[in-house]
Amino acid sequence: MGFYFAQLLTGLANASSLFLIASGLSIIFGVTRIVNFAHGSFYMIGAYLAYTLVSIWSGSIIGFWGSVILAAMIVGLIGLVIELTILRRIYHAPELFQLVATFGVVLIFQDATLAIWGAEDLLGPRAPGLDRAVRIMGEPIPEYDLALIAIGPVVLLAIWLLFHKTRWGVLVRAATQDREMVGALGVNQAWLFSAAFVLGSFLAGLGGALQIPREAVSLQMDLSIIGEAFVVVVIGGMGSVSGAFVAAVLISVLNAFAILIFPQISIVLPFIVMAIVLIFRPHGLFGKPGSEKGAPEEPERPLALMDQKSAMVLFAALGVLALSPFFTADFTTVLMVDVMVATLFAVSLHFMMGVGGMVSFGHAAYFGVGAYAAAMAVKFLGFGMLPAMIFGPICAAMAALFFGWFCVRLSGVYLAMLTLAAAQILWGVTFQWQEFTGGDDGILGVWPAKWASSDKVFFYIAFVLCVGGIWMLRRAAFSPFGYVLRGIRDSQTRAEAIGVDTRFHQWMGFVLAGGFAGLAGVVFAFSKGSVFPDSLGIAQSIDGLIMVLVGGIHALAGPILGAGAFVLIEDWVTRLDYWRFIFGAIILVVVLLAPDGIAGGIQRLLRMLKGERA
Repeated sequence: MGFYFAQLLTGLANASSLFLIASGLSIIFGVTRIVNFAHGSFYMIGAYLAYTLVSIWSGSIIGFWGSVILAAMIVGLIGLVIELTILRRIYHAPELFQLVATFGVVLIFQDATLAIWGAEDLLGPRAPGLDRAVRIMGEPIPEYDLALIAIGPVVLLAIWLLFHKTRWGVLVRAATQDREMVGALGVNQAWLFSAAFVLGSFLAGLGGALQIPREAVSLQMDLSIIGEAFVVVVIGGMGSVSGAFVAAVLISVLNAFAILIFPQISIVLPFIVMAIVLIFRPHGLFGKPGSEKGAPEEPERPLALMDQKSAMVLFAALGVLALSPFFTADFTTVLMVDVMVATLFAVSLHFMMGVGGMVSFGHAAYFGVGAYAAAMAVKFLGFGMLPAMIFGPICAAMAALFFGWFCVRLSGVYLAMLTLAAAQILWGVTFQWQEFTGGDDGILGVWPAKWASSDKVFFYIAFVLCVGGIWMLRRAAFSPFGYVLRGIRDSQTRAEAIGVDTRFHQWMGFVLAGGFAGLAGVVFAFSKGSVFPDSLGIAQSIDGLIMVLVGGIHALAGPILGAGAFVLIEDWVTRLDYWRFIFGAIILVVVLLAPDGIAGGIQRLLRMLKGERA
């Protein structure tokens, strides 16, 4: 019995740490509606700063706790700088632009941290006065864990008093409910948002600083914590601090006991719990209707057919691409296959978001299912290349059919997070099921058939499949089905009023997008000769979002331009030192200077040139 009680205390200590970062994330979203992916970076920076300060002022209780608080305050100031220079410019942009912008900040922080503290993990000292263990029911419990268990409720109480007993807190709660009305009453929203962002950043930094006696400080801290933090915020209800506390306790305690009973499930347990909660409580445990909405939506622009000049340019570009293997090096031919795969993947995501209005943070799930299905068909079922290329997209579409049935019942951030949960569950199964998927070692030897083994022949196979897939998605976008999807996107209530089965049409759009993402995954698997769990990972989904948004979500050419630019820039910058910093800076420049993407920038330039000629 004592052993299980010790596990409970361990779970509660982990819950306090998780609550600190999740509460900050919840406050920031509740007030500013920013989906802040960089929140994990604040957590990491807090840990690194606390390590440095504690190393300087080590040996005393005041020095340790003073270092922890000072590190959190510095992180709060860093958050203020980020808010003033970057985020304030995009408060009225769709939440996906905010997500991509904050992901650019993540990349910059990763390389900045690497340059300052180096690549090695850092082991922090124990907290003075809390460096021993006490026995409870015969089991040794670290004193520091008991301190953390107390810190979580104390912080929750402090936040509650701040929000309910101060004028600033009342304004913050009012902004959470209706920030437009708060602005109409004369409240300075800009400084209210800044203060909320500083508080959220401070809490993230505090969570990271408090971790240095418990775990090594590393460059992986940011991405390892942000997924769980988002899960906690969504389970609790977007903008609900008390909900974040309950969710943090629920997730941490379940995880503490799941490790004992079924260790393999612990890697995806938070996402399974989130999926279950969202299916039965679409707004989270303490969320309210409307809490899924991010920044105010921009009016959707109609997707127009290309004019004659644009069509001629497109056909010329396709002609050059088709002939490129005859006048380029083999490496360039392989790179062009990567561009085509990325383009089809981005176009399938754009069909789901730009045409269907369904935001997905887990579109890589269907890319990976297609790749794995084709690879396993070759390795275990003895399929040839062409049958496997048919089998892969069918499996991806079936996976989208299953998960889409649940996802299309939600909207906004909750829909996006449920798609992420689906992707992470599939990733966990792939990672753990060693006998069939190869686990972390992946599936190797998935090469094209002998007749298609040369780079040039496979290039044309990829050309036909990817360009054909893009053409079919474009045809679907301008079919009656595509127009219905856009009508649902623009006004679901109006579409339902005229008798449209909105959920069924969104479900079928979800399946169509998933099937073509699977086709991209199939081509990718045969081009690389292998497939690994990373193909279903969060990073792959984020790459797709960046391609769509950098290219421009309001134009059908947007994902094509975005994917080409993304792959070529990534190929260039990854050869350089501190490439994440450079890549993150490029993302920020595009988001801040061209919020309508490359396609929108080109359209504005053409309109300007026409005006000059006129």
